[in-house]
Amino acid sequence: MSSRFDQNINRKDSDSVKWNRYAEDVLPLWVADMDFLSPSPVIKALCERVQHGIFGYPETQQSTKDAVVDWLWKEHNWSVTSEELVFLPGVVVGFNLAAHALTKPGQGVLVQTPTYRPFLNVSDHAKIEQHEMPLDRTKGGKYFIHKTSFKQAIQENTHIFMLCNPQNPTGRVFSKAELETMAEICLKNNIFICSDEIHSDIVFAPHKHIPIATLSPEVAKHTITLLSPSKTFNIAGLKASYAVITNSELRKRFIAAKQGLVGGVNLFGQAALRAAYTNGKSWLEELLTYLENNRDFLFDFVSTKLDGVSMVSPEGTYLAWLDCRETGLNDPQKHFLANAKVALNPGGWFGKPGEGFVRLNFACPRNTLQEGLDRIAHSL
Repeated sequence: MSSRFDQNINRKDSDSVKWNRYAEDVLPLWVADMDFLSPSPVIKALCERVQHGIFGYPETQQSTKDAVVDWLWKEHNWSVTSEELVFLPGVVVGFNLAAHALTKPGQGVLVQTPTYRPFLNVSDHAKIEQHEMPLDRTKGGKYFIHKTSFKQAIQENTHIFMLCNPQNPTGRVFSKAELETMAEICLKNNIFICSDEIHSDIVFAPHKHIPIATLSPEVAKHTITLLSPSKTFNIAGLKASYAVITNSELRKRFIAAKQGLVGGVNLFGQAALRAAYTNGKSWLEELLTYLENNRDFLFDFVSTKLDGVSMVSPEGTYLAWLDCRETGLNDPQKHFLANAKVALNPGGWFGKPGEGFVRLNFACPRNTLQEGLDRIAHSL
């Protein structure tokens, strides 16, 4: 049976970095946005706002705050108040703000690799040290948190830990036990947690996303959580994100770190956020089914038709982390770009442990995914 997500939409003339970075004959499966129409309630809300015709200075509406509060409660069983929200134009802005707010030169930030590249730039931006912890892997290739490894990664001056959960690029959705291990060690060492949970709504059964701040009031007191509807509802270009900070003192420091350089969510971002969180649930349920089917199709294809390539089925996100080290290719991303005309993210972009890997975005119509995989298979 066909799905609304099977529709092929031309994005070449839509100001898309994903579709315009490379030559016309290159199929882009790299940037983490989806090739699907956003939910119709979001499009309707934006059209209505445009038709009003006046686009003056906005302020964050109570209805915007209420939409976030309701979503977090219904979807993640997380009770927050509107006063605990700080609206932002992006999650990357948020974790850089957190580092500026909570650290000073001479202190350090702990990151886990492979990880979303902007995490690796935080130390330079905040003029602090970078402390790196390569994620542990099982023999089957699954990444996990090992208590000893986490302890050993912490240095005397580590002051903030950047968590990414669900994890980009590996697709892990960390278990409660893993989250408790990290939180416990951070609390013992007086380390703040900044948790990027932007993919929290893209999780596949039986896995369940657990906001680390919900583990206990003490953990929440030391945590800044960053969220957005952007990945969930494909509205990244509208710059609508927010932080949840239950500790009022921490929240004041975070807001102060803006220093007049960072604003909030614009007029259209607010309209899209409200519509998505209020009326987008049924669309999301259909999306998750489609993504799960794409994920399983991809896993089977890699397992049977891509010699030397392997992957662990992601528990969350719409990103696949392909291990190409057995192919004999020196640079798999460059090989696939040149010989398959498929654009993927190079594994080294996510840190040294990512070398020999590529990241593939499977949030696209099935025929697009099929075409990309066929090209890759032929190139091998």
